[in-house]
Amino acid sequence: MEIDLGKLPFDLDFHPSDQLVAAGLISGDLLLYRYAADSTPQRLLKVDAHTESCRAVRFINEGRAIVTGSPDCSILATDVETGSAIARLENSHGAAVNRIVNLTESTVASGDDDGCVKVWDTRQRSCCNSFEAHEEYISDMTFASDSMKLLATSGDGTLSVCNLRSNKIQTQSEFSEDELLSVVIMKNGRKVICGTQTGTLLLYSWGFFKDCSDRFVDLSPNSVDALLKLDEDRVITGSENGLISLVGILPNRIIQPIAEHSEYPIERLAFSYDRKFLGSISHDQILKLWDLDDLLQGSGNSKTQSAVADSDSDEMDVDDAMAKSSKGTKMKNTSKGQDFSNTSNFFADL
Repeated sequence: MEIDLGKLPFDLDFHPSDQLVAAGLISGDLLLYRYAADSTPQRLLKVDAHTESCRAVRFINEGRAIVTGSPDCSILATDVETGSAIARLENSHGAAVNRIVNLTESTVASGDDDGCVKVWDTRQRSCCNSFEAHEEYISDMTFASDSMKLLATSGDGTLSVCNLRSNKIQTQSEFSEDELLSVVIMKNGRKVICGTQTGTLLLYSWGFFKDCSDRFVDLSPNSVDALLKLDEDRVITGSENGLISLVGILPNRIIQPIAEHSEYPIERLAFSYDRKFLGSISHDQILKLWDLDDLLQGSGNSKTQSAVADSDSDEMDVDDAMAKSSKGTKMKNTSKGQDFSNTSNFFADL
């Protein structure tokens, strides 16, 4: 299934419980489509969301609203039913908003081009934390809900771990030679996988984030721009050559390429709420909805049983002993003392 978006897309997200998919475009527009297995997708909304490109898109509030971010530094909340603006936060960041991810039912995180990560509480309708862990753009983020830790990757070649309980940057990796572009948590929380500009996958052991424990180079030299966790042992990768591949982690191997979006780089990958479809966007201006079962035919659809045991015997939470590693890293806790007068009504009526 293909949707011609008409402009270059930067992000996509699926509704958490309905057959809806949203995309943000270089033109600043937000598009919303309804899809079904055997029918042509129907466009429901086209919203002139931002004065510059729409780089980040996320459904929030059980799918009743869509939050978008842009290089115009604003974050917009749009009503899914009507397409009307619920609220707009001008100057939400000091630089272009590049990424937004969901954290809990009432919090989201946004990352900008200056390396700043902010956490927004939709109940308090304000920013509650701001972490300045990176020197370059935030490329991706993921959340470990059990430990309340937010992981971010950056163009500066580092991975950061922000502890949302203590409101501190807990640790940060050493500088890699590569820009880090994407991140997922796998192996039941024991491994963190990062995609890089050169196509190498960096594997970090949880709690030992200073340096990677393993490298997987078989996807090189094409950058790994998108990672999507299929299960604890397999990840789907999107590369700059347009290939979508299924990759096994520990043992590390390319199980097989499962799709070719186009000859252009993959911008983002996402699952539909029921995991029947895999969505991909690329520079060809097309949003493709792939039947996931069809893609995985012949790839061992059941979980791969690792023939080689993971040799690391890491504990989940040794980070506290490494807290000293965050010394010298800029961190700003905005939960106290900051004037939220310009943000107090941002999430009103969400």
